Amino acid sequence: MSTDQQFCDLGLAVVQTEAKAINDLTSRIDENFAKACRLLLSCEGRIVVVGMGKSGHVGNKIAATLASTGSPAFFVHPGEASHGDLGMITLKDVVLALSYSGETDEITLLLPFIKRLGIPLVALTGNPNSTLAKAANIHLDISVHKEACPLGLAPTSSTTAALVMGDALAIAMLEARGFTAEDFALAHPNGSLGRRLLLRVADVMRSGDAIPKVTPDTKLIHTLVEMSQKAMGMTTVLNTEDQLLGIFTDGDLRRAIDRKIDIHHTPIGDIMVKNCKTIPHSMLAAEALNIMETYKITVLIIVDTDNKVIGALHMHDLLRAGVA
Repeated sequence: MSTDQQFCDLGLAVVQTEAKAINDLTSRIDENFAKACRLLLSCEGRIVVVGMGKSGHVGNKIAATLASTGSPAFFVHPGEASHGDLGMITLKDVVLALSYSGETDEITLLLPFIKRLGIPLVALTGNPNSTLAKAANIHLDISVHKEACPLGLAPTSSTTAALVMGDALAIAMLEARGFTAEDFALAHPNGSLGRRLLLRVADVMRSGDAIPKVTPDTKLIHTLVEMSQKAMGMTTVLNTEDQLLGIFTDGDLRRAIDRKIDIHHTPIGDIMVKNCKTIPHSMLAAEALNIMETYKITVLIIVDTDNKVIGALHMHDLLRAGVA
């Protein structure tokens, strides 16, 4: 049975070996890499990624990364390709093939089809003299000094190198395309970034009867009832045209009690806060969150161009929406 130290030593050796494999790639971000980026960027169709075994798993991830960063891509299993899936590849596509040996049968069998149709081919291999490397329009060297597996058998460093090279291609093209965080969010509408960048205040604010409202002549005691029923820790104070005059919060209530204000006879208009933060309904929810954090408040009032209250937004609303 291995000791704790032996486990840690083995784990550290793996990390160090794979780190060296990644570092060795720096010298290969060269003219060929730039040519590959230009070829992939010029693709009028989609980038078709192929790979077998562990290279297939890496290829799947590379295809997903490309697609989510502005380069339309999908993965095709080379074993299935020769049984009908070749029909998924069109003349406008570019093939990105992964094979560490460069001699994977399922991939080399596809080469005549790719060449016959004149489909551009970018290859990632660890053998520049392999069949796949020689057949490619552009070859990217992902060779590693050794695998992290002590037996030298399980693909470890080699798959890491392939994955990093794929990421390098995807991110280099992202920059070249001018791909923005908003573009990324559009491709991930249900992700946390999508929620932060696409969700508007209008999508999460409380409106209608859910907004706490009182008039300035409402006595403090009745104001407390409205605040309790609407459970937002505050109430808006409006004129007869629904225009915002002020706000009264739980914090204001504590200060009023400290001042021994008569809650039965004091109209809220006498003690409300007149200058409160307001925002438009079109503002991004993430921007509203930033305002709350900056001013250390938990509620914002949403008004229209006439200063009429159309909504209220609590920090809890942003939490439920996954923005905060």
